[in-house]
Amino acid sequence: MTVDSDRERAEALAASSLGTLASTDWTAAVTHPEVETVIISTTNNCLAPMSEAAIENGKHVLVEKPAARTPQELDQVLKALVRRNVCAWVGFNHRYHPALQRARVMVDSGELGQLMFIRGRYGHGGRLGYDREWRADPELSGGGELLDQGVHLIDLARWFLGDFPHVVGSIRTYFWQMTPEDNGFMLLQTQSGQTAWLHASSTEWKNLFSFEIYGKKGKLHVEGLGGSYGVERLSYYKMSAEMGPPETVIWEYPGEDLSWQREFDAFLQTVKRGAYTPASLENARAALQIVHKIYQETPV
Repeated sequence: MTVDSDRERAEALAASSLGTLASTDWTAAVTHPEVETVIISTTNNCLAPMSEAAIENGKHVLVEKPAARTPQELDQVLKALVRRNVCAWVGFNHRYHPALQRARVMVDSGELGQLMFIRGRYGHGGRLGYDREWRADPELSGGGELLDQGVHLIDLARWFLGDFPHVVGSIRTYFWQMTPEDNGFMLLQTQSGQTAWLHASSTEWKNLFSFEIYGKKGKLHVEGLGGSYGVERLSYYKMSAEMGPPETVIWEYPGEDLSWQREFDAFLQTVKRGAYTPASLENARAALQIVHKIYQETPV
């Protein structure tokens, strides 16, 4: 079943799969007896209530990031998950980009040694009328760049370094005529002092993704995500015993971005195995908690 507030769009999508029903009522999908899995990709204000309703009706859920506008909204979804034995994932598809997958393997193997810090930048340049779209409405979006691209950076930084009990941030609206921030800056630290310096921007003008992981034995640099972000690339700078110029190896991943498909495949495999955990929702909540703290302490 496909659901959209615009019936024509719902019917067009349904037509691509034989026997698929179309509707403008999302509750019809989460309560339909033949629906087992629900994919939720909506404005941020709808993510949590739709997820909660789907889980309460025994459906497996893959919900787009950030999964909610606030940690408190997501808490209601987590409570529903405790009551029902289903699988619920948040769409952090960046973990499934091949460059980041390889980086994860290399870090786990110890090739970088002890990790020291991460530097991440993620930005786009908007488009004409961007400040009149739903992301510019705080009631619908819940926030600006920190909730949009920023949560991807936070999730990746947590994936490599762990929890960040120490959070400092700054949000500013420099260019777009809207209430939510168009730039967010974060300085996050683990309990042991490892640091992530992150910047999310909708005034980048030239789309950019750059994620650098620094260890005591070398550095990994992931850049590009395909498409307008440029060819996805992983560069490995291996420190020699004599220091000086590092040994450099570069892997490139041209072609179509398949991270969403890989993520969906992994989600389905988890559903089939019945290995349900709240980890994905808890990761989303941790990212939201960091964003919420910055919003509370540094209003635009």
